[in-house]
Amino acid sequence: MTGRRVAVVTGAARGIGAATVRRLAREGWAVVATDRCEDDPDVPYPLAAPGQLDLLSQEFSLVRTIRADVRDGAALRRAVARAEEEFGGLDAAVAAAAVLLGGGPVWEQTDAQWRTLLDVDVLGVAHLARAAVPALLRRPPPRTGRFVALASAAAHRGLWGLGAYCAAKHAVVGLVRGLACDLRDTGVNAVAVSPGATRTDMLRATADLYGLPGVDELADRQLTGRPLEPEEVAGAVAWACSAESCAVTGSVLHADGGFTV
Repeated sequence: MTGRRVAVVTGAARGIGAATVRRLAREGWAVVATDRCEDDPDVPYPLAAPGQLDLLSQEFSLVRTIRADVRDGAALRRAVARAEEEFGGLDAAVAAAAVLLGGGPVWEQTDAQWRTLLDVDVLGVAHLARAAVPALLRRPPPRTGRFVALASAAAHRGLWGLGAYCAAKHAVVGLVRGLACDLRDTGVNAVAVSPGATRTDMLRATADLYGLPGVDELADRQLTGRPLEPEEVAGAVAWACSAESCAVTGSVLHADGGFTV
């Protein structure tokens, strides 16, 4: 597979994660796509189904799928190992897995809500970094490795009823900045991509928390005047994964439709 770039993507079964897998695959990448594909009793909305993940490997000959919870570091190491064994190495890791919890003030968030948000949205990113960065560094220099984490407009603004989620996404940005410093002079970059209101199952869950009949109202603060589509955010993620993004590290791509202007 000399010359072919290889990625691992978490949270890949639907939403921005699935759109990213499809975008990379269409650009000629080989991808190992992972997702939990099972509901979580601590998350009050349905998570992705196994069939959604399997569909990716049916669509693209160079996509492999693995069911893996990002809270399980060993499972992510297995995903990275598969990328190296089957495709010859690793060039990008995309941390797209996340959950959303909230609906009330910070002081009313339960221990279980805090723990789930921190374990999935923050430690899940760290687990991918611990699994993937050594593989990115195993590519011979000059390297163009990329670690990309999905943050959120909530990483840059406070949002009513979502204080714990905001805290978790702020932590993702801090993790990326620290990781970029650790990767200095290696040819491997670390970047966060912060979407705004994007038409996903998570946005539907946000509308439910606010008691809204639909998701369009959640895009009122975006200059686009509408929710983004997952494919639009995936375009930014795919660019961040590319060799052309060499000048961007330790920073945030605001793929938010102008939400944080």
